[in-house]
Amino acid sequence: MTLRLPGRTAAVALTALALLAPSAVTAHALSGPAPTPATSAATLELPRPTGPYAVGTDVLHLTDHDRTDPWVPDSGNRELMVSVHYPALPGGGSGPAPYMSTEEAQLFLAQRKLDGIVPATVVSSTSTHARTDARAARGRFPLVLLSPGFGTPRATLTSLAEDLASRGYVVASVDHAYESTGTAFPGGRMLTCAACDAAEAAPDEAAERAVLKTVSTGRADDLTFVLDRLTGPRPAWDKSRMIDRRRVAAAGHSIGGSAAASTMLADSRVDAGINMDGTFFDPIHRSGIGDRPFLMLGTDAGHRPGGADGSWDEGWQHLDGWKRWLTVKDAGHFTFTDIPELGEQLGLPVDPAATLSGDRSTRITRDYVAAFLDLHLRGRQQPLLDGPSPDNPEVVLQHR
Repeated sequence: MTLRLPGRTAAVALTALALLAPSAVTAHALSGPAPTPATSAATLELPRPTGPYAVGTDVLHLTDHDRTDPWVPDSGNRELMVSVHYPALPGGGSGPAPYMSTEEAQLFLAQRKLDGIVPATVVSSTSTHARTDARAARGRFPLVLLSPGFGTPRATLTSLAEDLASRGYVVASVDHAYESTGTAFPGGRMLTCAACDAAEAAPDEAAERAVLKTVSTGRADDLTFVLDRLTGPRPAWDKSRMIDRRRVAAAGHSIGGSAAASTMLADSRVDAGINMDGTFFDPIHRSGIGDRPFLMLGTDAGHRPGGADGSWDEGWQHLDGWKRWLTVKDAGHFTFTDIPELGEQLGLPVDPAATLSGDRSTRITRDYVAAFLDLHLRGRQQPLLDGPSPDNPEVVLQHR
């Protein structure tokens, strides 16, 4: 269930960028017996959140009237879809939130050659644990801005967002227009990945990397705009008083991790950042992030020091504050998303190079991301980040 980008984009991702692995499901379907199609009765469920709070969620449609969309200028102003997960009071609300729409699921599956194997309704009806219109918990909570991988919907980070909200964070997960396989917008519009088309059409690798840098820096503008709209004088969210604007982090998977760093480079209000297995397309420079803390959490095969992705070695040297470089043995690029859990429940292979179970993928991602945020946004000491953990033998501390 991995993202496959055709042509040179795949070559960049598979080699120097070390981002993605070829789709095991696609290879199997083309060269061997087809996997057994999932039945319409199949039920998928995200892992339960681990924190003390119930979880609520709202969806926002935000439009930045000061920017034109970089990928489809004729469409007008830059638009975003944002899922906000938040600590809630028990009970109330109007039922579990949908995972994604059926059309979004169909496009997500078709891009991975799985539309003839898994019914879109099976994925779209994945059981979540956040309730819409739930009553907000009392208090003020840190804010986490969350950005998904290139071509990947924000829904694939739902398990992490729900868990962080249950632990006492407000989490804003962003779908950046024209940068996903398919994102539903108001008015029945379905925006597909024009940015992927731009990367594929680039005449050479340098031009393609320039496109991907534009993705990273453009997402930084997006996340800054979301921060403005959630914490500004006329907030777009009716529960914005929950947010403690003095405690803000940016985090992301793949190019979303690069965007987290780009956001810190551009916006001093962001106090901490996390890159989950993403190449730094927008290079970190010493005068940018400064002494603000940053976590690099990646695959052991793809993001070891001196490995194929030299952007991590370079970026590490320019991080002057608290920092950790952690890798996860037997992990794949999508270990840090919902995909391993859902793939296992469907009985489909996710990545031929990744043998880490869905349960371990989820636990490691949740625990290390939360430990970093608890340390730097709440001042709670986290021994988990200080060295090897007997409970997490897969996690390797590369640098500190």
